[in-house]
Amino acid sequence: MNDTKKNADRNSGEKKANRRGAARLAAVQALYQMDIAGAGINDIFAEFESHWLGNEVEGDTYLPAEAAFFKDVVAGVVRDQAKLDPLLDEALTRGWPLKRIDAILRATLRAGAYELEHRKDVPARVVVKEYVDVANAFVDRDETGLVNAVLDQIARQFRADEFSRSSG
Repeated sequence: MNDTKKNADRNSGEKKANRRGAARLAAVQALYQMDIAGAGINDIFAEFESHWLGNEVEGDTYLPAEAAFFKDVVAGVVRDQAKLDPLLDEALTRGWPLKRIDAILRATLRAGAYELEHRKDVPARVVVKEYVDVANAFVDRDETGLVNAVLDQIARQFRADEFSRSSG
């Protein structure tokens, strides 16, 4: 493969990763809004497609997000929340049930847990790192540590094979 093709493939992969990262951030924001404002999923999809995905909002320019990925994560969390929440409750330590965790962290943990269970096309360590990065946009370092610890525990439940194959 020539260098131009390698660079094009790498750039394409980076763009896809950036679009997925933007989709994760948008999904967490959408789930947060649904939790806090009680917005419905169809309203959330319409609002995020027209105002948030790849546009400027309140002075911040958002990267174009992979819309299908965004929709999959949001719809999947809504569909599987009754299953995801007990898993997250179990993974949380020191007697902090999910309902006592800040809403933005709940949204982050739910999205990460959903993706770990259902999006096997993305390596578990990438999912955990991406949601720690998303949490970092909203909360301080201690709370991102909580996201890392909880999602790592969930990852090892859903993707034990990925962790047994490697040393890290």
